[in-house]
Amino acid sequence: NPILESPKLDAFIHWLKHQKLAMRQRIQNHDVLMVHAGVFPSWTASKTIALANEIELVLQHASNNALKTFLHDMYGDEPQQWRDDLQGNPRLRVIVNVLTRMRFCMPDGTMEFKTKDSAEAAPMGFMPWFDVPNRATQKTIVAFGHWSTLGWLNRTDVYALDGGCVWGGYLNALKLSDQPDTTNNKSPKDNVRNTTPIERIRVKCLAEQVPQAFQSLRRT
Repeated sequence: NPILESPKLDAFIHWLKHQKLAMRQRIQNHDVLMVHAGVFPSWTASKTIALANEIELVLQHASNNALKTFLHDMYGDEPQQWRDDLQGNPRLRVIVNVLTRMRFCMPDGTMEFKTKDSAEAAPMGFMPWFDVPNRATQKTIVAFGHWSTLGWLNRTDVYALDGGCVWGGYLNALKLSDQPDTTNNKSPKDNVRNTTPIERIRVKCLAEQVPQAFQSLRRT
């Protein structure tokens, strides 16, 4: 593996350990929250940043033994739901799962990790995390990736950026401007009008294998 055998491996690891799991920026009187996968329905933007910081502190400051234990115990689907009284590795695992793996959950926040298809393929009783009623971040613009079969989603409260680049789709990016936008593209489903002008930047990617779910998405 070129990365693992690179003489710069330690520098790569150091850089990666110091990246944020969630970022927040204020643009044109709007909160913009950026995460890899999702935000738990009951988490506010401030709470999301605080919980992400718990993981960042472990990655950056834990002893070698503590870091190895965390990485070893990080994988798993349990607990399936966030609780404020969670402690130790179960608490850290839920935070990681929400920020890096979540797609579907129930209205009570119970998460489901097996389904990787589009939003229309939600298992019985589940829905995309961003459609949970009364989501605490519904007045925050959330930009996320992770969900290639979801496709480009451009709502006033959420932007889905994963264009399936690894499968031959597009590498998407957003350019957020602090100049006001006078257009109104609000849909009936949206909670707030987004006055933050968005420029979509995308680059076509090449790949030999394209999963069937993404093939059907590209045909629509």
